[in-house]
This record gives sequence, C-alpha cells and structure tokens, in this order.
Amino acid sequence: MHNNENDLTDNVLYVHGFNSSPLSLKAQQTKQYLTRHHPAVNFHCPQLATNPNEIVEQLKTLIENTIEGNKQRWFLIGSSLGGYFSTYLAQKYQLSAALINPAVKPYQLMSDLIGMQTNPYTDQEFEVKVSHIDDLKALEQEKLIQNNYLVMLQTGDEVLDYRQAEQKYQECSLIVQQGGDHSFIDYQNMLPALVKFFQLT
Repeated sequence: MHNNENDLTDNVLYVHGFNSSPLSLKAQQTKQYLTRHHPAVNFHCPQLATNPNEIVEQLKTLIENTIEGNKQRWFLIGSSLGGYFSTYLAQKYQLSAALINPAVKPYQLMSDLIGMQTNPYTDQEFEVKVSHIDDLKALEQEKLIQNNYLVMLQTGDEVLDYRQAEQKYQECSLIVQQGGDHSFIDYQNMLPALVKFFQLT
C-alpha cells in the first residue's frame, strides 16, 4: 500500500477455529509476520461469537462496513472451523482465502459437542445447541471458485480427516504435508507462501 489516496487498503481477516481465540498461536504468528513484513496491511482477528449465525453476521458486518467504495481488499485465513466460515465468506464476496486444516463437514462433528463448553483462552462458558448443526449445514458451499483458495493440510490431523478437505479442494491450490497435527506444525514457515498467494504488496 502506498500513500496515494487512490490505492487500495489491504485487510487480512484471520478466522480462528472452534473454541479458540485471537490469542491462539497461529493467529499471533500471522499478526507478528504481517507487522514485520507488511506493516501497511490491516490485520483483523476478532473473538468470534459462540453460535454459527452470530459468527457469520459478525464477520459479514466487519467486511461490509469497509468494502464499499472498493477501496478495501480483503483476504481470509481460516483455521479448522474458521476455514469453513472462510469458505462461505470467500464464495459470498469472491475473496481469496488460505485455509489451514479446514473443517469440511463440521455439522457431522457437532453432535459430540452438544452441551456446555468452556473456552480455554477466555474462560467463557457457552452452550452448543442441536440447532447449531442445521445452522452450520446451511452455510455449506458446493461450487467453489477454485482459483480463490490455498489449502494447507497435514495428514497427521487428529481432529479432522484431511482427506475430506483434500477431495473438496482438489481443484484448488493444495499443499499436503505428511505428519503434523491439527494445529499445523511449523505453520509460521508457510506464511511467506500464504502472503505470496494473496499477492500482498
């Protein structure tokens, strides 16, 4: 970004996963990398609401409040369940998205989480309801804008079956690393490739 008023402002929106936080390691690593190497980029990582519909409205409001006038460019980074929400947003607004071990069918996993949960970062207690399963299913995207996605998977993911994402995003830019885990080991090493995909200036 330059000082010319006609130039665009770049925004990176990091969408954290289920029961996570802006204080998560990957969110912090992303923020630090951008601050160091791309200080003109605005980094956003809000603490997400605790139900799917509120999360979507929260993220849509953030983007729509600034995207008018075409002076703002938005790029998405989504981890785990955040990857599912990022796919929804990428399709809706035709944005580029980098997904890290993304959830593909999270509504299939929600039945095991029904009930009270406590966020380990914020100590906030919240309830996962049966209705959230249908709310998540309604957000599913089928026909992807293939060029808009960089998807990073590790086969050692102990939470999600990486093969679901490998199949869903098979026509997109796909990086599959052997081993690792759900947190994506050595994520910070991927940040240069991620920034290159976004073509940040």
